[in-house]
Amino acid sequence: QLSLMESGGGSAQAGGSLKLSCVASGGYVSTRCGLGWYRQTAGKQRERVATIELDGTTTYSESVKGRFTIFQDTAKNTVYLQMNSLSVEDTAVYYCAAAAHRFLDKCQYNNWGRGTQVTVSS
Repeated sequence: QLSLMESGGGSAQAGGSLKLSCVASGGYVSTRCGLGWYRQTAGKQRERVATIELDGTTTYSESVKGRFTIFQDTAKNTVYLQMNSLSVEDTAVYYCAAAAHRFLDKCQYNNWGRGTQVTVSS
């Protein structure tokens, strides 16, 4: 059973930075398709923020491109999300996600951490 443990959430001023970390352990961690970050606000669907495959291939949502950077330490099975130029719209619960398999050439993210709150104030 793979488990995900997030850390690093908190509060920041608009224009500031925060860094999230997620340690993956157990299960398929060493053969995973990828790790990623999603976020969700009340009343809205969870949305993809950024993902990184085991080979280092990354994806970003348009709303964070150029401001957020996802990277990983494969030796530590840890994925990070460096968030710069934060805006109030980035306020959400951020979830770490893992994908065991690929379907139609896309990693299927269906294993979730508990989430960490990020609050950005103006």
